[in-house]
Amino acid sequence: MRGAVGRRALGLSALLALAALPLTATPAQAAAPGLAITAPTSVSLGTVTVGSSSISASLGTVRVSTASAVLHLASWTATVSTSGFTTGGGSAAELVPAGSVSYQSGPATAQAGLALNACAPGQLLAQPLSVPREAFSCAGLSLLSSTSLSWNPTLVVSLPPGLVTGAYLGTITHSVA
Repeated sequence: MRGAVGRRALGLSALLALAALPLTATPAQAAAPGLAITAPTSVSLGTVTVGSSSISASLGTVRVSTASAVLHLASWTATVSTSGFTTGGGSAAELVPAGSVSYQSGPATAQAGLALNACAPGQLLAQPLSVPREAFSCAGLSLLSSTSLSWNPTLVVSLPPGLVTGAYLGTITHSVA
């Protein structure tokens, strides 16, 4: 299934305010029976003063689940990407490029129906989203007819010098296959 889409807004006004609006789930190609991904619909990344070099914030819980009437192969990979963040017309002074946005998966926060050590975070350390990155993956047979795994990733946004004041919006996309 194709995953969750999120928009993050960075607000600058003497302060830089970062927010993600909205995150939505969309169908993806099923790699396992009943494969699904969910993520928050929106999130504020916070506010920083003009001249700050970075900000980091939790995105909220991302969850992948599988379901079947019988035990099944619960192998999948979730990926994450971003559009970067823009305000106004998106000129160089109104743009935080995708490569300035880093993603850290963090550990699993909840797991059900999966063998111990069947899943692993894709990014133990924050990595720039200049290219799509693996967010989390699981491999193996389910122990139950349904499985789920959740994590609470962190975004670290490096703010280029010279950004203008404004509300910055961007999209964070999670997908699973």
